Amino acid sequence: MAQEGEAVIENRLSFRLNPGCLKRGDLVTFESPLAPGRLVCKRLLGLPGDIICVDPTGTKALSSEHVVIPKGHIWLMGDNADLSRDSRDYGPVPLSLVRGTLWARVRLAQLPSIITHVRTGISLQPRDHLPEPYNLPPPLGKSIAISTFAKNSTSNLPDRLVQT
Repeated sequence: MAQEGEAVIENRLSFRLNPGCLKRGDLVTFESPLAPGRLVCKRLLGLPGDIICVDPTGTKALSSEHVVIPKGHIWLMGDNADLSRDSRDYGPVPLSLVRGTLWARVRLAQLPSIITHVRTGISLQPRDHLPEPYNLPPPLGKSIAISTFAKNSTSNLPDRLVQT
């Protein structure tokens, strides 16, 4: 999926509202059937009912071997077919494992000190670069308290608050 120094923009909403929006050729994000909890991204090659060549490259299966994609499943294959673990290894992927589609890949290499949160579009710098939060002083109460406070600590207050 994303390499170091990259972030991806994932479209989950379209798939949740309309699971039939998936098209052949889409990059799909899903939970790995081999490692639950791990997010994976592969290219969609087959939809339910399609007849698919199991391995067009012929490296993991004979190129003459075909499979019918069952209802509620899709066939996924990595773009780097020689090194990819995909439907050729674990078969059709249940739609229940799909999270969404990939919209874009963003390279962050030019901005090494900035962390980008893609979901909200907020750019944050590391903590040591952020200014300290501005805290308002607590309310002092009635004007009597202000004059008493001002008389007792004149060195810490601006001149306009000091009463003589």
